[in-house]
Amino acid sequence: MKENAVITIISITIIVLNMMMIIVQVIKNVIMVATMAEVTTVTMAVITAEVTAVTMAVVTAVTMAEVTAAVMAVVTAVTMAVVTAVTMAVVMAVTTAVVKDVAAVGAGCFNLINN
Repeated sequence: MKENAVITIISITIIVLNMMMIIVQVIKNVIMVATMAEVTTVTMAVITAEVTAVTMAVVTAVTMAEVTAAVMAVVTAVTMAVVTAVTMAVVMAVTTAVVKDVAAVGAGCFNLINN
């Protein structure tokens, strides 16, 4: 009888230990799943932030370069047009004045010769 009781206690102890091992395995698996989920979430957040920052930097740089090039092209075109117009106006005014003076001198010489 004593031997049966000992065997029963040992059997119950083994069953309890096995159940405790299963519970420990389940807890370990839950912790691993939670840890992997957290690591994945943090990693994806960091990667997304980095990709967004790099993308925005590239887009900003390209956009600024394009805008700067376009503005410089317009400024250069307008400046050249204004400078050309002013230069042509001055040259035409000076040329007209010189031609008038030469014509006046020529007319004066013609009058001197004919008088």
